[in-house]
Order: sequence, then structure tokens, then C-alpha cells
Amino acid sequence: QGIFVLGLPYALLHSGYSGLFLIILAAALCCYTGKILIACLYEENEDGQLIRVRDTYEDIANACCKKLSPKLGGIFVNVTQVMELIMTCILYLVVSGNLLSHSFPYVPVTEKTWSVIAFVTLLPCVFIKTLKIVSKLSQLCSLVHFIIILVVMIYCLTQIHRWSWAKFRLSIEFEDFLVSVGVIIFSYTSQIFLPTLEGNMKNPGEFRCMLNWTHFFACVLKTTFALTAFLTWGEETREVITDNLPSFLQTLVNLCLLTKALLSYPLPFFAATEIVYACISRGNHSNYRSPLFALGVRGSFLLLTLLMAMFIPHFALLMGLTGSVTGAAMTFLLPSLFHLKLKWKKLSFLEKCADITVFILGFLCSIAGIVCSIKGLLEVFG
Repeated sequence: QGIFVLGLPYALLHSGYSGLFLIILAAALCCYTGKILIACLYEENEDGQLIRVRDTYEDIANACCKKLSPKLGGIFVNVTQVMELIMTCILYLVVSGNLLSHSFPYVPVTEKTWSVIAFVTLLPCVFIKTLKIVSKLSQLCSLVHFIIILVVMIYCLTQIHRWSWAKFRLSIEFEDFLVSVGVIIFSYTSQIFLPTLEGNMKNPGEFRCMLNWTHFFACVLKTTFALTAFLTWGEETREVITDNLPSFLQTLVNLCLLTKALLSYPLPFFAATEIVYACISRGNHSNYRSPLFALGVRGSFLLLTLLMAMFIPHFALLMGLTGSVTGAAMTFLLPSLFHLKLKWKKLSFLEKCADITVFILGFLCSIAGIVCSIKGLLEVFG
């Protein structure tokens, strides 16, 4: 459960009852595409046994596009991965500025300036060279996130007398609904990490079972959190749900959220820069493998996230756009397309129909979400 789960109550505000159905449907679809993506890593040998012949998402893409170009698929997947990871970093900066401005409303500083202050604290990220440091920061993240969710849920339960199902709308605005689709999809995206995760499992045979249970519990937790928060505040639900808390709790929770956002930033940042650096340094040019060049790559990406956060300081709209572009591609479009390409002769009619349906749904959601999110951003900028 990442920090973006805090945008789910706002998604329910714009999607009504259909939002609850979407949270469940997205869990089922993401679980399915996770399974077929991992299936693409394996091929049958002469004895009919499944052998792992590929290791990464990039390997799968290259296998699918090898007739056109041996590396075309991998390049496309890497570009999409980097986009999603960098957009995640930008969202952490945007939400950091938002949290600081709400935590210290009496300080005469704009939200963009707060984002710059948050950015300064992240400058040491350019010196991160291994996952050891990132993993320690992620452990602290988990603890802080648990505290945040617990506080919000306890407060919502104390307001149970205010709950009313009448707050749910039956009629919804189509454009707002599509932005909500992007937000919900983005809260589930994990396909980038699944090949590595499955490859490192003690018993990879239990992967499908693990995926079923994790998506089931994720669905239950997301639905419970989004529902209780929306029933508590209804039409007053904000983009980041912690903005709805009373002032005595808001400052405490916002500072916890700020800590979590800053501690979460290094993981997607490190992953994105590693992909780019690996792609650049594959040649024989020794300059591309120098520590100074690596520092330059990380510094450039760090600066890029700040500039983007400064120009698009709208949390929900940016999350919806990211979910529609990269989230839909990595979660729905590519896994179903790759599965059809690599396993076509061995798939049953129903399996082919399922893959094609997922692809079409992902494509429609992606196009509609992109159009509506961009339109929303243009309206915000007047």
C-alpha cells in the first residue's frame, strides 16, 4: 500500500458506486496480467517441463520484437519504465510541497517553494550507489505508512455517526470518472517488479498463490480505507485525504506523510537512474562507465523531477495522467500483448479472448484517461 492510496477516497468522490467496483475489478485484472507476464518468462523443453528462459520485462519485450529488431521491445519497455518511475518521483515532490504548505499555513511560503525545500533534502540521493541504503529507507517507510493509515482509520471510525450512503452518487461525470480510473489503476501497478520478485522467490511455484492473496488483501484494504474516508467527509473529500483531518491531527499526519514521501523517493529514483545508466554504459566507451558520469545522470534526473513538480503541482490530475499513460501500458497492454505473441499456439480460445479483452479495456482506459487528464490540467492552467 503506497502513499497514493491516499487519493482513492477522492477517486470515489468522482466515480460513486462504480468506483468500488473499479477497485475490485482493477485488483482482479492486475492479478491476472501479473500471472500471464510471469508465464512469458517460461518455455517448455522437449520433455514438456517449463524452463525459465527469460529474466526481465525487457527480455520478454525483446523476444516479442526480435523479428522487427532484436532490441526494439526492450527499448520501449525501458522508456515506459523510466517514465513511470520518474513520474512517481515527481508525485512525491508534489505531495511533499502540498503537505508542507498545509502543515505550516501561517508561513508566507508558496507550495512551489515548499517543493524546492523538500527537493534540497533529497540532494544526497545522487550519491546512492546500492540498494542497501534504499532498503533501509523503505523499512522506515513501511512503519510511517502504518501509523498514517491507522490514525486516519481511527479518526474515521470515531465519526461513524456522520456516515451516510446517500453521499454516494449514482450519476457521475464521465470525464471525472475516467480520471478516477487512472488513479485506481496507478494504485495497483507492480508489474515492473514482478519478474525480479518471482526470480528471487525461494519457491517460484507459489508465485500464483502469492499473487492471489496479495491482490485480495490489497483490494480489501483499499476498499475499506477509501470507503470509510469517503463516508466520513463525502463531498468535502480532498485530493489528499489527510487534508480533511482536523488541524490537531493534520499537522502530525502531514509531517508523517512528508517523512514517508521523502523516504519513498530514493527507490523509484534509484531504479530509474540504474535503467538509464545501464542502457547508456552498454557500449565500450569508458567515459560512460565513470563514477562522474553516473553522478551526472543522477543529478540530471533529480533536477528533472523538481522542474516537473514546479510546473504541474496537481496531485490527483498528475497521478491520473501517469496511471493512464504508463500504468495502463505496463499493467494491461504489454502483458496481454506479449502473452498473445509468445503463447498464441498453446492458448485456449477462452484464454485468447481474456487477453484480447484485457488489451482492449486497457487501450480504451489509457486513451480516455490521457485525454481527460490533459484536459483537466489545461483547465487548471486557465
